[in-house]
Amino acid sequence: YLNAQKFDGGSLKFPVGGTGAGITNIVHTQGWVHCHTPATDASGTVKVVLDELFEEFGQMRMPAQVRISMACCLNMCGAVHCSDIAILGYHRKPPVIDHEWLDNLCEIPLAVAACPVGAIRPTKKEIVTEKGETKTVNTVAIKNERCMFCGNCYT
Repeated sequence: YLNAQKFDGGSLKFPVGGTGAGITNIVHTQGWVHCHTPATDASGTVKVVLDELFEEFGQMRMPAQVRISMACCLNMCGAVHCSDIAILGYHRKPPVIDHEWLDNLCEIPLAVAACPVGAIRPTKKEIVTEKGETKTVNTVAIKNERCMFCGNCYT
């Protein structure tokens, strides 16, 4: 049935594939558009991988159907652990804090409560502003050795 839908000239407007013993389309999470914890965005990575594997999408040369998926953080909303090939983005460093702006941009109690391991605690800090003034600001301190890089504090 699908062969009847193909264009004679080999148009790739709507490629036929992803069934049988081939590579399926990549299932991925939303990334930066709709999520508050991603370490990466899915769009670029998925495009590059599918461009590289495009020929296998339309052919059935694999031993079985191959499922590829991508999750942008360790929450793995896309259930990447259930796929044959998983691509996973993860945070590698504790958050960097701009003490001068944090109190104006962030609900500090929510950031503290968001950390599942208690690596964030509220504190006050003396800073020198861009104008050269010294002032005390409400901010947070990070215990780097406790951080598990989940990304919840980025909200």
